[in-house]
Amino acid sequence: MDKNRVLITGGSRGIGKGLCDAFLSDGYEVLATCRDASQMSSKDKNLIYESLDISNPISLEQFKSVVDDFKPSVLINNAGITKDNLFLRMSDEEWTDVLNTNLTGTFRVTKLVAKLMLKAKWGRIINISSISGIMGNAGQTNYSASKAGMDGFTRSLAKELGARNITVNSISPGFIETDMTKGLIDENLIKKIPLGRAGQVSDIASIALFLASEKANYITGQTLVVDGGLFMK
Repeated sequence: MDKNRVLITGGSRGIGKGLCDAFLSDGYEVLATCRDASQMSSKDKNLIYESLDISNPISLEQFKSVVDDFKPSVLINNAGITKDNLFLRMSDEEWTDVLNTNLTGTFRVTKLVAKLMLKAKWGRIINISSISGIMGNAGQTNYSASKAGMDGFTRSLAKELGARNITVNSISPGFIETDMTKGLIDENLIKKIPLGRAGQVSDIASIALFLASEKANYITGQTLVVDGGLFMK
């Protein structure tokens, strides 16, 4: 297994796109997924886009051969969706879709990759969680529950895989400037952040690169909060 191969789900935009750029710049070969890879193109020979719907078991089964051929040493579970609504107005579909994508999708992708890591006796699994999973957020009971579940998944899996030299950690971003957060970040929110600014995608990418490296080989089962001090335990 080549230690410089990374699989990044949801790699077409926002944090996922920033992660792809950062790992490419650091010399990695990158396999990035999105729902429709036919809409994506890359001039970088070290970046491959593949179609994957992590909420669909059939799509994941078709993707298995791609994973087996690529043999990633690093997995970043970044793909996720939001379907915000007040709790009493939230439909079963809005609840189920978010949990099935964000949490169950992470479970399914990780299972594909973990088998290869166990065989190689080395690996890095990095889950992109959210500050919403720690502090909660009105109108996001589904999203917050999925991200809190991801953090619990991280800790449990870290205990299972640690003996095989595989680390499992979460990165919990605060408010990062992306298309998803447009309209959410305003002056009132910025006043609540001790560092006085929203985060940048590069703030997340730098932590991911560290966790993927040998420098982080004694860190596992952790959730690293990157939020400018918005929420402090």
